Amino acid sequence: MTLRTIPISLTINGSKVGPIEVPEGLMMIDFLHEYANLTGTKLGCGQGVCHACAVILDKEDGSSTTVRSCITGVGFFADRSIRTVEGHAEEAGGAGAATPSPVQQAFLEHYSFQCGYCTPGFVNAATVLVERLKREPIERNRVEQVVTESLNEHICRCTGYVRYHMAVRDLILATPGLTWENADAS
Repeated sequence: MTLRTIPISLTINGSKVGPIEVPEGLMMIDFLHEYANLTGTKLGCGQGVCHACAVILDKEDGSSTTVRSCITGVGFFADRSIRTVEGHAEEAGGAGAATPSPVQQAFLEHYSFQCGYCTPGFVNAATVLVERLKREPIERNRVEQVVTESLNEHICRCTGYVRYHMAVRDLILATPGLTWENADAS
């Protein structure tokens, strides 16, 4: 029996990868770990329920969404662009030093994680939310609801939800241009 392969080319964290031959049914998380040597994306439940494995899929229209990499085959990502948790921090120069993204920094400041296993999925979901709000700001009074909706599907086994939520809420409220005040609201 011969293992069927497919050629894959995609962009990961701004770098072109491929073409590379991979097993036809390979899940994206396995591709990231075994072929791209990117191990920050975590396999939590392996069934797409916990969202620890979420990566960001950048769309051609400039928007983005999260996709669960444990249940999505690598073929789905052919010729597309994704971001993993390794792609958020910016190189600060010298000996591998990097500056955390605003989302990562907010999580650090709020002590948002305990074991950190679910953190990559939360970082990616919060990043997608912040990027969306840059394009489509919301009323300040809707921030709590929007943060809850954006993070609701992510599971944290250490029950760090409150700190993740507070970090994202505070980041949104502190970042100019993501919210607006409704002067007509009473």
